Amino acid sequence: MKVLVINAGSSSFKYQLMDMTSKTPLCSGLVERIGDPVGALTHKISPDTDKERKLKLEEAFPDHVAGMQRVVALLTDVRDGVIEDVKEIYAVGHRVVQGGEALEKSCRITAEVKEAIRANIPLAPLHNPANLSGIEVAETVFPHAPSVAVFDTEFHQTMPQYAYMYALPYELYETLRVRRYGFHGTSHRYVTRKAAEFLQKPLEAFNVITCHLGNGCSMCAVKGGKCVDTSMGMTPLAGLMMGTRCGDIDPAIHEYLAEHKKLSISEIDALLNKQSGLKGIAGMNDMRDLHNARADGDKRAQLAFEMFCHRIRQYLGAYYAELGRVDAVVFTAGIGENDDLLRAEVCANLAPMGIELDLEANARRGSGVRSISRPGTLVPVLVVPTNEELEIAEATLAVLKG
Repeated sequence: MKVLVINAGSSSFKYQLMDMTSKTPLCSGLVERIGDPVGALTHKISPDTDKERKLKLEEAFPDHVAGMQRVVALLTDVRDGVIEDVKEIYAVGHRVVQGGEALEKSCRITAEVKEAIRANIPLAPLHNPANLSGIEVAETVFPHAPSVAVFDTEFHQTMPQYAYMYALPYELYETLRVRRYGFHGTSHRYVTRKAAEFLQKPLEAFNVITCHLGNGCSMCAVKGGKCVDTSMGMTPLAGLMMGTRCGDIDPAIHEYLAEHKKLSISEIDALLNKQSGLKGIAGMNDMRDLHNARADGDKRAQLAFEMFCHRIRQYLGAYYAELGRVDAVVFTAGIGENDDLLRAEVCANLAPMGIELDLEANARRGSGVRSISRPGTLVPVLVVPTNEELEIAEATLAVLKG
């Protein structure tokens, strides 16, 4: 049984075809610069294995449908294809960023669901329109295959009201649904389940703090397998310091910038989302570049690194207090999985909380779920590679099987 996972952007889309019997990707890829005179398609066969083959194409993709039709040609190619006929694709799972309060769980896409996703565009103006485009493309190119929406916000729907509400006039929640929603939900849900399996603990009794650290960063407090708090807010701008996003700041800074820098609201929004975070402090948003600059004595790179770790520790301590009992701390995503220097810095001096790394295990490269904490410590620290595409594919099958 094969499931195609689509993550559509405004001028691009990612895709991955999953074999759900073996739970492995047959191929994956990225179509970029849709609508430009020349677009780009990167297609990987047997991705992330020693048999991986990569194809790179440059040609015009007038719209998302044209891009997906080119992908179909690659999927069914006589020499390089991974399926013989598109009808082998049983279903299509779509990443949808914002489900709001109307769409709390993954669901089969109907006309009513599309209207609900459209109604949530004000909460995710950059993402939901693109996600709808991906849905419409799938309906056109794969009319035989049912489509399922899997929401970034879904895992966080179990937060209690006192955790998701903002201390603003209640009328703003009633009329505009201004509240915390949280994102990266498929990743937090996947690594929570994998960590519980690794530690052989029942999910319904498992308390964990998950740290999704990539160019975008978020943390989640999970109690009994369910999210009770998360660092991102109404938008993905809140919470941790990120690659180009500022994370939590004093909201009065907006007015201060408008007055003294003569910036518009849209210009301030762009500054906070695209010019801040690691990039704003150090001029670079790749953690590998930051480490190289630190090694060369770059003081602002060092400052950015310390700020990044400081914010993670702040949330870690807060979530520890909120959960009361912590069965594990999990690091995941590009930085979380691969940066031993950052993990060591975040966990330094946390021995009184029962968090203490085995520095040799932390520095050792590996694949799959692994423990990096000192044996016998109260709170295991794990590295759990995330797999959002598999999570979306599994959620898609779960919906269709009822």
